[in-house]
Amino acid sequence: MILATIQANPVQGALCGGLIAAGATALGTLPAWFSRGISERFQDALLGFGAGVMLAASAFSLVLPGLQAAGESGLGPWSSGSLVGAAILAGALAIMLMERWVPHEHFIKGPEGPSPARLKRAWLFVFAICLHNLPEGLAIGAAFASGHAHGVLLTTGIAIQDLPEGLVVAIALMAVGYDRTRAVLVGAGSGLIEPVGAVLGASVLVAAPLLLPVGLGFAAGAMLFVVSHEIIPESHRQGHEQHATSGLMVGFVLMMLLDTALG
Repeated sequence: MILATIQANPVQGALCGGLIAAGATALGTLPAWFSRGISERFQDALLGFGAGVMLAASAFSLVLPGLQAAGESGLGPWSSGSLVGAAILAGALAIMLMERWVPHEHFIKGPEGPSPARLKRAWLFVFAICLHNLPEGLAIGAAFASGHAHGVLLTTGIAIQDLPEGLVVAIALMAVGYDRTRAVLVGAGSGLIEPVGAVLGASVLVAAPLLLPVGLGFAAGAMLFVVSHEIIPESHRQGHEQHATSGLMVGFVLMMLLDTALG
């Protein structure tokens, strides 16, 4: 009964998907309780893996369904491509502007955005993680709005990449001076933005179904910006490009298989 209700209600499905992704992030932080740390090389491989999953999810779970939805609404190939392409650029621009307006700090690259002088460093890291996770939540919501199966597959892929992401966040916080408990709690809490973004994305697209191609493209653009501007530079900044790239390839193929073989 509950499953049938979720399948019939995209917003409820998106909420469940966002909570699953957030739970995966929290679960991923738990090994930090028992580990003194992981090597920088392995951290970069995990970041690369997450980037690969997000790249494949953007292409197979968001862009292609967006093009299909645009075609089903009566648009031709050029019009469909232009509409989804414009939405991709708009999604990337939105996250770019948020990066400029919200002060935050990366683990390796350092501070960005307005002057962070009045904010504690912990909050700068939290803001950076939220900026990273918001597009994932929006993507889950958009995917559920396009169909339950799309939502389940994208949730699965994002949850898989959130497991190592949670660990990397907790370990990185410990590396810059946070105690083990605080690092795990902040890492676990960082995923809570995902159900918020998922419900927001699904609610908008359910209320205005004609915006579905735009919403899917917007979520894809936001994720692509995060991958290019955040994850890949972070994973390459310590000289472990080969391991990061290997992780990216594995993550991309895994998400591609999930989406094409199971979808």
